[in-house]
Amino acid sequence: INIHLSYEKIYNISIGVARGIAYLHHGCEMQILHFDIKPHNILLDENFIPKVSDFGLAKLYPIDNSIVTMTAARGTIGYMAPELFYNNIGGISHKVDVYSFGMLLMEMASKRKNLNPYADHSSQLYFPLWIYDHIREEEDVDIEDVTEEENKIAKKMIIVALWCIQLKPNDRPSMNRVVEMLEGDIEDLEIPPKPILFPDETVTKEQIINSS
Repeated sequence: INIHLSYEKIYNISIGVARGIAYLHHGCEMQILHFDIKPHNILLDENFIPKVSDFGLAKLYPIDNSIVTMTAARGTIGYMAPELFYNNIGGISHKVDVYSFGMLLMEMASKRKNLNPYADHSSQLYFPLWIYDHIREEEDVDIEDVTEEENKIAKKMIIVALWCIQLKPNDRPSMNRVVEMLEGDIEDLEIPPKPILFPDETVTKEQIINSS
């Protein structure tokens, strides 16, 4: 079934997902790290209320554990936080889900995949890098067939997503803060530093094709 969702509906879904992940991290006796936040694991009911699903990779940790121990990376390429691959970035924590949510949120806002190996220009291979320059220059988000208000919603979602996908875990907000940012005014949001795909700040078309 092909259902067209308005930006207001997409925005409300994104807040619902953020609240759900925030509850997993901060609302239970144990913190639950999902490790596989991605579009396929977000289910919608008949009222388009989102439910976070598929806890096959999830782990339970004491609520006061800021850093957790992992023996192997887990998740889906394209949504996995860099610290799962590079141990010099920072420890593994609830911020891995924040990163994954940021990648999900970026795709919801732009209505396209973040990694596009078939883009004509290298700057468009990785959508977050391409859109960042538009946001920084205070240009409108280049999305077709949207109203001015919808463009504003998309821009807010993208700014929040850019914060979520910061390279270092400590630079990312908590999911509670993400909810506040999404529910707040766009004028209150600062533009984050430019996102980096890999710690060496380089990405090739071959790398993106191999990871997509």
